[in-house]
Amino acid sequence: MSPRNAKLSAPSATKPDTINGVILRAQSGFFWVQTAQGVIECRLRGRLKRERQRSDIAVIGDDVAISIVSPGHGAVEEVLPRRSRLARRAAGTRDAEDVMVANVSQVLLIFACAQPAFTPRMLDRYLVICEHSGLEPLIIATKVDLVSAEAAQAMLAPYERIGYPVIYASTHTGQGLAEIHQRLVGQISVVTGKSGVGKSSLLNAVLPGLNLATSAVSTLLGKGRHTTTVAELHPVDLEGGGYVADTPGIREIGLWNLPPEDLDWCFRELRPFLGQCYYAGCTHVHEPDCAVRAAVSHGQIDPVRYESYTRLRTGEAEAR
Repeated sequence: MSPRNAKLSAPSATKPDTINGVILRAQSGFFWVQTAQGVIECRLRGRLKRERQRSDIAVIGDDVAISIVSPGHGAVEEVLPRRSRLARRAAGTRDAEDVMVANVSQVLLIFACAQPAFTPRMLDRYLVICEHSGLEPLIIATKVDLVSAEAAQAMLAPYERIGYPVIYASTHTGQGLAEIHQRLVGQISVVTGKSGVGKSSLLNAVLPGLNLATSAVSTLLGKGRHTTTVAELHPVDLEGGGYVADTPGIREIGLWNLPPEDLDWCFRELRPFLGQCYYAGCTHVHEPDCAVRAAVSHGQIDPVRYESYTRLRTGEAEAR
């Protein structure tokens, strides 16, 4: 591991005869771990796999302790406690989570202004996950060259008003790329968003040399193809170090283990009005004398964001 990435390395291994590292790639039961001795291809020890899990045992970004079993090959002996994670509900379940990346310091939420169309409800779901996980989100609006500046700003204005940082970017004109580059320095960043929004193209433009595969949006369906098929953590060649994870495009995202009262707090514009409703335990959906609903009617809460909240609160179909 290079000296400038050393500050992002895993803590010391907790078992004798092991070395510490960070998982850069995970696929089909194999884990490629960055260590001081280079990248080691590893498998999980059987005892780790036998432990009952409601979450992924090991994912990219995890700090691990490994033992060397042969030159260039090792075994993951221990997965160290996670400082943070970006996770969603595992597909087809209600009681298990799918951890996408561990030990993240910021999440770059990539959403296109066009091709495919902007999907505010999906963005809202990502923001809920970031808020609930204590992760710093950075919204990046791509393909701004396909719409007017006024149209792009109108799409993201509700998010800027409540304090979310937004960068307007285009890989064709170069707009916003320098600012994104600066935001990656010294961070463990995960880049995620809907399929086809240009995540890989954006990373290639910001970090020349990554050479991530890219693909066009389907003209028939207006949906992106899953260009990135395996999540991978890339050391970035920046002064000050850092890692960035490119994740497979997501067409739907489920929330995991989120109580209703936590959902309220995850919509940050609702926070000033929580506890002011007439009824204790107000759902802010149908009760009279609700401070949140009054704030919506008075223009203090964006109605589109409020609709996202009510859909999540009542368990309606997930945003696509």
